[in-house]
Amino acid sequence: MEEETANLSTLVIPLLKGVIYREGNERLWSDLLSLHPRIRDYVSVLGLELVFDEAEGYAFLQSCPESADPGVTPLPRLIARRPLSFPVSLLLALLRKKLAEFDAGGDNTRLVLSREEIVELLRVFLPDSSNETRIVDQIENHINKIVELGFLRRLKTSSGPTSFEVRRILKAFVDAQWLADFDERLASYQARCSSVEDDASNE
Repeated sequence: MEEETANLSTLVIPLLKGVIYREGNERLWSDLLSLHPRIRDYVSVLGLELVFDEAEGYAFLQSCPESADPGVTPLPRLIARRPLSFPVSLLLALLRKKLAEFDAGGDNTRLVLSREEIVELLRVFLPDSSNETRIVDQIENHINKIVELGFLRRLKTSSGPTSFEVRRILKAFVDAQWLADFDERLASYQARCSSVEDDASNE
């Protein structure tokens, strides 16, 4: 029993810190395969739930949905919400759509995009500017934020352009239903971009 509790702890502590991926962490992943039902029980007392996707190869913790019962006192949040800026949200949506198109088009499992490809994804939705360098720098900041959030992984390279892997965990945060409504959401994004551009031109 003590050994199993120790194994649970060696899994729960990394999960509290972030995502566990099968790739690059085979030992932890092997333990997770056998112990994930116990981990669900283990973290539930903390108001957390385990998201475990064996097919895609990732696992993470998230806060349990709050009860609709007004008599139930909500637990303090262990995992803070992270408000995202409009451009970061838009870029995440565009990357998720790109991932869906990639999955539909072949047998490869890793979607890798160059920095220039990601910049262009977002660039077409932003207001025109005479300062192209400033726009690219802003998009670079948004890319860095998404790397920090764990949805992009910067690939090491000794030469050539900087490339990024789109992490498949993005599918857990932008689900299929959300993606089905993407065109409608994209129209809303474009309308908002136009509004921002009009406001800027009137200043």
